[in-house]
Amino acid sequence: MSNVSLTIDGDRAYVALDRPDKHNGLTIDMLSDLVEVARVVGRRDDVRAVILSGNGPSFSSGLDIAKAVGDPLTIVRNFVPIPWLGTNTFQEACWAWRRLPQPVIAAVHGHCYGGGLQVALAADIRFATPDADFSVMEVKHGLIPDMTGAATLSRLIGIDKALVLTMTADPVDAAYAERIGLITEVAADPLAAAEKLADRIAARSPHAVASAKRLFDRSWQAGVRRTLGIERATQLPLLVRQALSKK
Repeated sequence: MSNVSLTIDGDRAYVALDRPDKHNGLTIDMLSDLVEVARVVGRRDDVRAVILSGNGPSFSSGLDIAKAVGDPLTIVRNFVPIPWLGTNTFQEACWAWRRLPQPVIAAVHGHCYGGGLQVALAADIRFATPDADFSVMEVKHGLIPDMTGAATLSRLIGIDKALVLTMTADPVDAAYAERIGLITEVAADPLAAAEKLADRIAARSPHAVASAKRLFDRSWQAGVRRTLGIERATQLPLLVRQALSKK
């Protein structure tokens, strides 16, 4: 893949943004590659967890605006949503990780800005170094976060905090990001923290782990009645599986 690497090591998939000389500034090719890598990982029954990181000095400085605006036709083509998914390329580069049955853990360091932040927010869990910083940067360029940022921010932090981050585009440090729920935990070595968590998750039933991720994804902001229905529909196959395994 161009500037996105995939390494399978045992039951883990390591996915890394790999444009280090540009602080992993995202190109449209990289977004397409993220979508494709997610599809490859999703077909691997042997993968129990995905660890998402960035090579070089930063996780990602966000969309490479200068490179993107140089090819407006490609932007328009990739802005059109895929009918059967309901996302365009910019959005699917993030939301593809939510679609995976495996848990996705982001290990963040350096800058995590704009589209790069939206990729990290699409992970299920985020560890970050103490010196990492985060910015919902799009307003600085006269834009809004449109790579699923509204969907992920609304699940993680309050609307007032989301508006302040978005309207100012100010960077915030890892301690503040952890305090408001933007990241899961500050860790001196986020990759090691991600690997330890992956080991703990791998000790559990992969079917239950995948079902828990699907349950929360579908019900987290639903009403009580719908949530309880989703719980029943998600639990029933697990109960049947348990019953059959005991025969």
